[in-house]
Order: sequence, then structure tokens, then C-alpha cells
Amino acid sequence: MKIEYLKKLKENPINFGELLNLEIEGITLNEIANLEQLYNTGKSFPKVLKELLFLAGQYCYVCDYGVNEDQKELQESTRQDLLDNERIISRPFYVIDVYSTERFLFIYLDEGENPKIYTAHPSGETQDWITPLSNLTIKSLVDSRIERAKRGENPF
Repeated sequence: MKIEYLKKLKENPINFGELLNLEIEGITLNEIANLEQLYNTGKSFPKVLKELLFLAGQYCYVCDYGVNEDQKELQESTRQDLLDNERIISRPFYVIDVYSTERFLFIYLDEGENPKIYTAHPSGETQDWITPLSNLTIKSLVDSRIERAKRGENPF
């Protein structure tokens, strides 16, 4: 796959700030196609999401996939959390990061090739449980977290 958006991630596969120096690990194009079938009715994911999954869908030092074994489990666990909290996201979406046990970052799959990121707090009390994460896109989020990691800071 030709990488257009996440060149910085491709060029910086190892988090040198960590003691273990773990390297990113991607998933196959077939696995991505299966996820597209499940979560986007077979339509192609945005290009930047496909790049993220291809480069680092199994492990990524700048995206936290939680305790989930794989991308499907990540998607299903957050969807279950939505059901448990009687919340609905009516548009096609994909979770890219989880933080704490109550929040996650996601993109809508119908907002172009490098969509902006939203944060969801399904157990939140307010009606505004979904909010845009400033003007960040997957590319800008990944790039800024890589820069933090390169400085020896926590990328999150």
C-alpha cells in the first residue's frame, strides 16, 4: 500500500522513548477488507484509516487500542459500551483510540480521506457526549504524538 498521509509513522516505526522499544505492527489488506465489510457495509475506509491499520493496526505506540486482542474486538467492545449506556451513533464510525474506561476517539467514515476526530463519553451525563477533538485529524494526531514520543514525552 502506498502511504500518503502517515509517512511520519512509517518513518518512525519504533517508540525510542520507551524502555521496550516496541515497533508498530500492522494488519493485512484482507483483514482491513473484512473490517470494511463489518463496519462500513463493504465501502472503502478513508485512506488515512487504511494506512493506520496497515502500518499499525495490531500495535501502535501513538494510539491506544486498550486490552483488546484485535481491531474487531476494539470495535465490538466500544459498540457494546454504547449499548450498555443506551447511546447511538447513527452514522458509520470507527474507533481509533480508547482512553480511560469511559471514553474513546473515533472518526465518521463518511467525512473524506482524512476525517476529523471526535471523542465520545457514552456514560457522560450530558447530551453533548460526542464532541470534535479540536480540529485534529488522524494524520495530525499521529504526527503530533510521534513528535512527543521523539522528545521522550508520553505520546498521549
